[in-house]
Formats: sequence, structure tokens, C-alpha cells
Amino acid sequence: VVGRSCGVATQRRGGGQRPTKLALTLSSSPGHSTALPWLLPRSLQLLSGHSMPAQPTPHLPSACGGPTRVTLGEERAWRSHGSNAGGHTCLPRRTAGAGSLTPGGERGGNNAGHTVVVDGKEYDFHLLPSGIINTKAVSFIGNGVVIHLPGLFEEAEKNEKKGLKDWEKRLIISDRAHLVFDFHQAVDGLQEVQRQAQEGKNIGTTKKGIGPTYSSKAARTGLRICDLLSDFDEFSSRFKNLAHQHQSMFPTLEIDIEGQLKRLKGFAERIRPMVRDGVYFMYEALHGPPKKILVEGANAALLDIDFGTYPFVTSSNCTVGGVCTGLGIPPQNIGDVYGVVKAYTTRVGIGAFPTEQINEIGDLLQTRGHEWGVTTGRKRRCGWLDLMILRYAHMVNGFTALALTKLDILDVLGEVKVGVSYKLNGKRIPYFPANQEMLQKVEVEYETLPGWKADTTGARRWEDLPPQAQNYIRFVENHVGVAVKWVGVGKSRESMIQLF
Repeated sequence: VVGRSCGVATQRRGGGQRPTKLALTLSSSPGHSTALPWLLPRSLQLLSGHSMPAQPTPHLPSACGGPTRVTLGEERAWRSHGSNAGGHTCLPRRTAGAGSLTPGGERGGNNAGHTVVVDGKEYDFHLLPSGIINTKAVSFIGNGVVIHLPGLFEEAEKNEKKGLKDWEKRLIISDRAHLVFDFHQAVDGLQEVQRQAQEGKNIGTTKKGIGPTYSSKAARTGLRICDLLSDFDEFSSRFKNLAHQHQSMFPTLEIDIEGQLKRLKGFAERIRPMVRDGVYFMYEALHGPPKKILVEGANAALLDIDFGTYPFVTSSNCTVGGVCTGLGIPPQNIGDVYGVVKAYTTRVGIGAFPTEQINEIGDLLQTRGHEWGVTTGRKRRCGWLDLMILRYAHMVNGFTALALTKLDILDVLGEVKVGVSYKLNGKRIPYFPANQEMLQKVEVEYETLPGWKADTTGARRWEDLPPQAQNYIRFVENHVGVAVKWVGVGKSRESMIQLF
């Protein structure tokens, strides 16, 4: 599964645990399975040939669990990692098969979307882990995710019409996850209007209430899944206080408090069978019977609240550290870190974008790559691959290998440019600027490489790729200092070429 979170996989052999794969996928725009510099972990899936026991037997592990591998999206620095044409997820689905455990989410909410194509059917996921379509997987939404319950069930119903079955039996939700309420979404829109009126610009949020919910969480006034399933009278009292707080800040905000509480009480009974103590669940997953774990997140490094292009970022950490805080996975359980990056760069919404091409090249990338946000339907801004961003994401996440996706989108170009360095006031700088005004002023230095002008979508081995395409991949490797392990040339799982 690519696009929403990072993946962690552990596997035991010969009585001992050895690291397998933990995949963290970042997206630069919602709805793509290619990885970007901002990664937002969101859901967790347990792909296991062995069903998880209802009451796992306590035991004393001989070790603290084997390291996992994390796959992070880098290149599409702003939300959406597209696995290939159309931004579908491929890498995680190849990594996590039957007999594995996939944690699908650690951070974020339904402000990003992933399109997954399986057996010719196209599914769109926002809150549900993408691996929910795998009937041999158990999917887990972690504590770092903020959940809008009406949105969760609406999403499930839409995918049921496309063939998704029995998802409720395969989904587990952390009791520590915070809740997104309808008034959070309303406030999200009001804040954007205020920014536009006061500053002449907004952030370009999806208006899904993610920022206001994380604000409530940080202010310690938020409400969690465990609160909803406990004493409902106490929950109702706290809900009313939170609603009144928002109304005092936004006098025009109208909230049907009793109506929302009635709906929430109904949702509580629907999710009750799915809710578990997330920390204990993950502990058992890491130390119990052998399984693979894949973590899926949303967004990518450049949308990270700390390391992204602030303030044009998301409200949580979508870099590798979010795996630990969003799921309760200890740092020692993270081994290899895989970065997922498109063969070009995209961004949705407002913010600096040094290699953006506002010309026929940008239009071609947008059209051929089907660069539209799954969540918002907004057109993605497109530009040449920016290796300054990729190196910056590597500094933060420490990639051990890369997955380069959507290479086929460049098939028709006679030449391909790559951003290799920035100049500021005429001097080359070795870092990625934190200040947005500075970033707007950088001059990008490009290397121009010959295109291949050949169809790569049928390639299944390294030898099938044109020499110029191979040179492009090696160029990326040499400049970033990280080996490319996978190359994507289409949106099907078979279109992901593994190099080693």
C-alpha cells in the first residue's frame, strides 16, 4: 500500500526475529501512491496467515522484537506519492502479502486519499487502510490518526459498491485515536476564510477538520475513541464544552449539539467491536507469531509540521518519527527505511515549489500523470524532479533504498531536466531553506539529460528499460547517495520493477 503511511514488517526465521520491511509512504498530493518528502502515517494493517487471537496469551519475549523497514515518500514533496501513472499504490502491496501484519495508519485524517487498483478495480481510500482490500490482512488505525466517524462509514459504503466486503471484520481501531467532529470541519473552513480576508491568502487546507482537531488535542480538550465508548454522559458534557469553546471563538458557527451527539452514540455502537487497546495490539503484533507489518501514512516530508514548508503543511509528523509516536512502535523496531519518490515533483495547494513548470511541460506531466487530488479533486502542480528536496528528505529520514515511481510519465520527452542545487543571492546553498520567502527566491540549477522517447510500460526487468532511462535512474542514485531498489512504470502491481 502506498500513499498514506509507512510500513513496518517483521519476520522471524529459525527462532529469531530478523528485520523485514517497514514501509513509510509519503505523498505530495492527496490520492497518489507515489511517495513525497512528507510522510503521514495513517493506518496499520496486519497481513497475517495466522488470525490474531481475541485474547493473546501473555509471554515474555526474549528480545524487544526485530527491526522493521520503513518506506517513506520523498520526491513528491507535497502530499501524494503515486506509485505510477494515475498515482496508485504499488510498493506496499508488493511488500505486504499474505502472512503479514500491516499497520495502516499512524498520523493524519481523511485529508489525503490513495487510489489503489486491484484486479482492474479502482478503490479510493482516505481513512481506511489501503490493505483493507486484502482479505488475509488485519488493518489497524493507530492512535496518531484523527477520525471523522461519518466520513469513515461513508468511505466504506462507497468502496462496498466497488466490491469491498466484510471490512468491519478486518479493521481494528486504536482506543487512543482522537475524534474529528463536524464543527471541526466547519471551523477549518471559517479559518481559511479568515486567513484570506486578513492576509490575502490561505493555506489551502482540505477543510476536513484535521488542523482544528489536532489543535484540540494539543490544548488537551480533544475527545478520543475511548471517551466515546466509556461513560456517554461524561462524553456528552465534554463534547458540549468543546463545542461552546469553538462557538465563542467563531460567533457565526452553528452546531446542532444534540443532533451530533445522537449520531455519535449510534456510531459508538457500530465501532465498538473494532476498538482495541492500540499499544498492546502493536506489542503483540511485534512479539507474537511471525508476520509482516506494513505501516501506511499520508502526505510526505515537505508536509511535515516540523520539517515541511511551514505554514503550508499538514498538522502532524509525516516523517519517519511518526511511525513511533503514531502507532506506539519502539525505535529499535525500525530497521531499513525505504523512500518512495516520483520521477518528477508535484504539489497540491499553495506554497513554494522551486522546480514547478507553469508551461507545456507542467501541463504534460499533469495530464499524463493524472495529477488530481483524490480528496479535493484539485489539480496538482507539476515540475521537474527536485533532488534538493530528495536529499533533504533523506537527511530527515535516513533512507536505505528508494522506489522511483511513474517513470513512464516521462516516456514522451526528448530531454529531461533535474533540479540538482539551489542558489540564493547568487551563492549555492547546501541546505533546504526553512523560510518560505527565501525558498521563493532560490534559483534552481538544472542538469539536462537525454530522454528515451520510448514506451516503458511493458518493462518488467532492468534490462527492458532504454539506456537513457537507466542513466536517469543512476543519475538520481549518484546525486542522492541512495540506491534505487524499485522502478515503477505503470499503475499495476506488475509494473513495479525490483532491481535487487
